[in-house]
Amino acid sequence: METRPAFTARNLIELNVAMLFLGTSGPFGKFITLPIPLTIAVRAILALLLLLAYCKWRKISFSLQKKDVLPIALAGLLMCFHWLAYFKALQLSNVAIGMLSLFTYPVITAFLEPLFLKTRFQRMHLVLALLVLTGIWFLAPKSGSGHSYNLAIGFGIFSALCYALRNLILKIKVDRYQGSLLMGYQMVVVCIILLPAYFIYDLGPMQFQWKGLIGVALITTALGHTMFINTFKHFSITAISIISGIQPVYGILIGVLFLSEVPSWSTLFGGALILISVVIESVNAYRK
Repeated sequence: METRPAFTARNLIELNVAMLFLGTSGPFGKFITLPIPLTIAVRAILALLLLLAYCKWRKISFSLQKKDVLPIALAGLLMCFHWLAYFKALQLSNVAIGMLSLFTYPVITAFLEPLFLKTRFQRMHLVLALLVLTGIWFLAPKSGSGHSYNLAIGFGIFSALCYALRNLILKIKVDRYQGSLLMGYQMVVVCIILLPAYFIYDLGPMQFQWKGLIGVALITTALGHTMFINTFKHFSITAISIISGIQPVYGILIGVLFLSEVPSWSTLFGGALILISVVIESVNAYRK
């Protein structure tokens, strides 16, 4: 049976800051028009360099126990598939549809965590996960349909499955290793898998998109994902996945502040449902 320490208000703030950083992926993505494998390959190599520099500065050991090498490598493989499938979903539809399909992962996690980590299944987690999914549905535009949207949802759900599995694998490793180290090794795996992208695609357009690439590598990946992994020490993976439903709300706020994208009433209602589920799960976890 999994045990975990009670979290503090600081842990909840750290998780929300991580979600804020992860919410920048959409705005940064607006400035990147490279092919998907090349975008992720460059994102991974830049994030890896930043994480290596940080680990070196903090004198974090790069050593892994032999039994942990394969699971961490598998986590990197799942992270790569997660990114590829998610970006493909965005390419086939739009940010809202991609986000809607990706955020099926709280529901997936609610079912998988008891199987992987031998925790007790909690019906309240499933209810809250469905509430998050309903909120995301209200964020999505109600016009537009077709085969490409259905295909996009398929890629998004596959991305969600990979993301849920990756989080469950890292949950049992985060007490032994720093989040920056775990993220760094995942980036190594992504870089190796996507190495052919540098030879297949034209690298010329990259020189005009460095701002977006550096932003998504530094803020979204190196900072956001590392902080996200570190929070695994204090929450169950299902609780984290539910609370992370606030990520698209932060994304909308960023759009309002920096892109002048004013949300509709439907969007505001969806955001309110997500916030309600986040507050309920936060209070529930705090009481435990």
